Amino acid sequence: MALPSDHDIILALGEDLPIGIWVARAPNGEEVYANKTFATIMGTGLLGVHVHGYAEPYGILTRDKKAYPEARLPFVRALQEGKVVVNDDITIRRPDGTCVDVRTFGRPVINSEGVITHVIVAFFDITREVEAERARAESDQRLHLSQRMEAIGTLAGGIAHDFNNLIFGIKLIASELASSESDPKRKEALELIDDITERSAALTRSLLGFARRGKHRAQTLCLSDIVSSMSELLRRTSTGVELELDLTAEDRGVVSGDQSQLEQVIMNLVGNARDAVGEGGRVMIRTRDQLLATVPQGAIGTASTGPHVVLEISDNGAGIAPEHRDRIFEPYFTTKTKGPDRGTGLGLATVLGIVELHGGSIEVDTSLDGRGTMMRVFLPSSRKPAEPHPSPSPSQIAEGGTGTLLVIDDDAIVRRAVTRALESLGYTTIQATGGAEAIEIYRARGGEIDAVVLDMVMPVMSGKATYLALRDLDPSVSVLLVSGYAVNEEVQQILDLGVNAFLPKPHSIEQLATAVASVLRAAAR
Repeated sequence: MALPSDHDIILALGEDLPIGIWVARAPNGEEVYANKTFATIMGTGLLGVHVHGYAEPYGILTRDKKAYPEARLPFVRALQEGKVVVNDDITIRRPDGTCVDVRTFGRPVINSEGVITHVIVAFFDITREVEAERARAESDQRLHLSQRMEAIGTLAGGIAHDFNNLIFGIKLIASELASSESDPKRKEALELIDDITERSAALTRSLLGFARRGKHRAQTLCLSDIVSSMSELLRRTSTGVELELDLTAEDRGVVSGDQSQLEQVIMNLVGNARDAVGEGGRVMIRTRDQLLATVPQGAIGTASTGPHVVLEISDNGAGIAPEHRDRIFEPYFTTKTKGPDRGTGLGLATVLGIVELHGGSIEVDTSLDGRGTMMRVFLPSSRKPAEPHPSPSPSQIAEGGTGTLLVIDDDAIVRRAVTRALESLGYTTIQATGGAEAIEIYRARGGEIDAVVLDMVMPVMSGKATYLALRDLDPSVSVLLVSGYAVNEEVQQILDLGVNAFLPKPHSIEQLATAVASVLRAAAR
């Protein structure tokens, strides 16, 4: 029995190598050998004789799936440079459509006369390595974006808080003047100022929501009830637009979340839809329950599988331009750049932030046969029954009173506006510019102070630290906490410590009067 030759042994070893081997004759590239691994990587065997051109018949592409330049192919480079060359950026598209990423080494074979007779190219499958690198790059990009959004959010939150204080001062003075104004024209002007401050306050709420500073106590809420209670407001702000509602039954569609933030999501999405259709257009608001087996591929956010409540807001406008679809959730990106209704670019960024904080996702559906856009919000369902939905209270006259109130606020404008309003209601006020001064005043005059109006966010000594120090002086101290933020986790911590009541800014003189009277009545019991 004949023993295998050295040539046969070398060929057998080449067939079993975990590296793809391809050998071609120089200079025209006639293919003379390819092993099994090469055939597996390429998805084919020998392709026959080639005079020129390898990228197309072999499906050789760049990483971004474009045709690989012939001048950079390993065979061509090894032939021209006369040395071993390495290519790290090749992707092979097989005949069945699957792709494999490879690293190649091209080595020229030079005879004794210094002539290149062949080129050997080794192919290494590095698909997993490339995918891991791609995943790392995407993770780094997400981290960078998250850090950037956090920085912008911090800036936006700080601006919003200070802006809220200015709005509050204007609103409080305007409402105080309006309550005692008898001239119809002057009263109308003051009410207009109040409307303007309300619109400005809505902008600060958007900034605070975007800044992730508005995470509130979760309540179990029926989303349909929230939409229904907003229907009149939505119709009044959508003049000329047909607004349709298709809501789930009252005992369904329950989510765990914050009512004011969910109202903000609805207002922003309906406002965008209204602007997209213009007068004569149609906007549909629908709520429904859906069990998600998988999260929709195009959805953005933090939703997972399971039962969800879906909020759909659709319009029959022109739709979103393809070049804008990937940017609509970016902060400060807007297509409304002209006219009185030009946008701030915070609406959808805020919506996404709120939806993510509620454990949900949002999907933009523009495949409605050219009939507009649908925004689809997925919020996790709650198994608990919905809490009663409060109906809006009618306008009331500011409730006056007597007693001495210590007003603590580091902002001079806010402090003056609050003391002026309280004094107009009949109260005597003492002002403190911060926590340290307030403690000294209370230590000296605590016996004559009936209640404290305390700002939560102050430099040096926070509202929480100030309250704890006051409580050490007087365990029964009565405190009304005031803040530009709504009932978030930090506010709730202070309330849990024993603060009597909370009032968010901006508020009217009527709301301030009611809150102070409530605190004083509780203290008198």
